Amino acid sequence: MPIQNAIVKNMENVVQKPEVITQFPKQNGPEMLKKIPKGTKGKNSLFIILTSLAVVLLGVGTGWMLSGKTEGKTQTFQDQSEGIVEKSENEAGIADESEFSESVEGTLVEGGIENEGTHHLERSGGVSQNVYLTSTVIDLQSFVGKKVQVWGDTLSGQKAGWLMDVGKIKAVE
Repeated sequence: MPIQNAIVKNMENVVQKPEVITQFPKQNGPEMLKKIPKGTKGKNSLFIILTSLAVVLLGVGTGWMLSGKTEGKTQTFQDQSEGIVEKSENEAGIADESEFSESVEGTLVEGGIENEGTHHLERSGGVSQNVYLTSTVIDLQSFVGKKVQVWGDTLSGQKAGWLMDVGKIKAVE
């Protein structure tokens, strides 16, 4: 309570500066509020409704144009299945080998290195020459134990010296 009393006494000693008083003159309640004329209420409502309707129609029209539809027709895309080779006993994957930046040959063994790759290729030169493989297109499991050639793109790996996403595989022997 002594702190509150001190604050109240301090507030009583505050002197209002005359320039502040003239800058913000005291206003009475009814003079500050102004009534809105009733005659413009209907015009404002009609304007808001028409503006909202125009914005919605422009949005729908823009969406229609951006969707690519013209005269009730939709865009068609080229069939992507032409490049896929039917899986056979000796080959699987995408037919066009020029799609891939890398090609390598070796014996396919199951298992990657520390969660990188599902399989790896053993090549001459020891473990340091292994290529670790993963594939989102091909089931590599059916080629385990065979000498194969694989085509794909190199991925960055944390533990694997060479990590490849395989797009095509072919049994060599």
